[in-house]
Amino acid sequence: MYTAQGTIEKSHLLAQHQPLVRRIALQMMSKLPASVELDDLIQAGMLGLLDASSRYQDNRGAQFETFVSQRIRGAMLDELRANDWGSRGLRQSSRGVEKAIHALGHRLGRAPTEGEIAKELKMDLEAYQSLLQDIQGCQLLYVEDFSKDDGENPFLDAQSKESRKDRRGGNDPLEQLLESGFRHQLVDAISALPERDQLLLNLYYEEELNLREIGAVLEVSQSRVCQLHSQAISRLRAKLKDVL
Repeated sequence: MYTAQGTIEKSHLLAQHQPLVRRIALQMMSKLPASVELDDLIQAGMLGLLDASSRYQDNRGAQFETFVSQRIRGAMLDELRANDWGSRGLRQSSRGVEKAIHALGHRLGRAPTEGEIAKELKMDLEAYQSLLQDIQGCQLLYVEDFSKDDGENPFLDAQSKESRKDRRGGNDPLEQLLESGFRHQLVDAISALPERDQLLLNLYYEEELNLREIGAVLEVSQSRVCQLHSQAISRLRAKLKDVL
C-alpha cells in the first residue's frame, strides 16, 4: 500500500510479499547443501524486501514485483556468501568441470558426453556423477566466478558491493549485463545445449517444477536430476566463458 508520499507501508508490504520471499527461498534451497537453513534465507529475504521498498521508484518503469524479486535474491545471496555456503574445494571442483567441458567442446566441436567429461577429469563415471551431486550447491549464481581463474573478485562480490550502494548512474551489474547484450548471448548458449539439458532448464526455471516433478518427466530419480542440473549449468557456464 502506497502512502501519500509514495512509499509503501512496511507491515502491509511484509504480509503481502511473504509468500514471494518463501518461494524464492525454496527455489534456492533445492540447489544448496543441507546445512543451509530455510529460515535464515527467509529472514535475509525479508530484509531485502524492506530495502527494496525504500529504493523503488514507480517512475523508473520496472514492475514492483520484478524489482523486489531481484533485491530479495540479492539479499539471500549476500547472506549465503557471508556464511561461506560452499567450500573453496567444491568451488574449485565446479570450475574444474566447467574447464573440462569448455576444453572438450572446442576440441570435439560438440557437447561432450558424461563419459568424455569424466575421462578428461581422469575420473570414472560414477565418481564424476557423485561430484556433480556435491557441487550442486556451488552453482547458485551462473556467472559468479568468471573474472579470474583463482576465483578472486568474482561477479558475486561485485554484485554484493553494489547491493549496499545507492545504484545511480547505471552502475547496477544486472543492468550492465542486460545492456551489453548478455540476454541474447544467454539465449544462444542455452539453444546450443543438448536437448535434454534445454528441457531440464526449461522445466526448472520456466515451468518452476521441483526436482521430483522433473524426475517424473525425464523418468529418472531425483538424485539423477541433481546431477543433470549441475552438468547442464556447467555446460552453460562453459559456453558463456567465451562471451563473458
